[in-house]
Amino acid sequence: MVQRNTDVSAQVHDSHDSAACTMLEVLDRVSGKWAIGILLATAHGPVRFTELERTIKGISRRMLTLTLRNLERDGLLVRTVYPTVPPKVEYTATDIALELYESLASLTSWAERHRSAIAAARDAYDRSV
Repeated sequence: MVQRNTDVSAQVHDSHDSAACTMLEVLDRVSGKWAIGILLATAHGPVRFTELERTIKGISRRMLTLTLRNLERDGLLVRTVYPTVPPKVEYTATDIALELYESLASLTSWAERHRSAIAAARDAYDRSV
């Protein structure tokens, strides 16, 4: 087996991949169907967990909890716990999430306008295959 010294190029390549990976992770995080719904819901002010659960159709409690934690970890949401019985927890969009709101609103508006055309295209494609 031949060993090669690739330390320098590996380090440069790894740092480039790390930056790209971080960007891809951020895009993946904010483009998920659950994240989009949560970010749109929190853009208008603080929202309680149960309100999000009712608003976002089809999401499980577990998935809602995981998505909220990830968005909080990424700095897109702020979680506020009020010391009441039972505890009251609210989620609020941060400034960077509010900056993202317009893009997400445009994307969801586009999807709404074109969903019939996309459904028809899928049907046509499925019939032809």
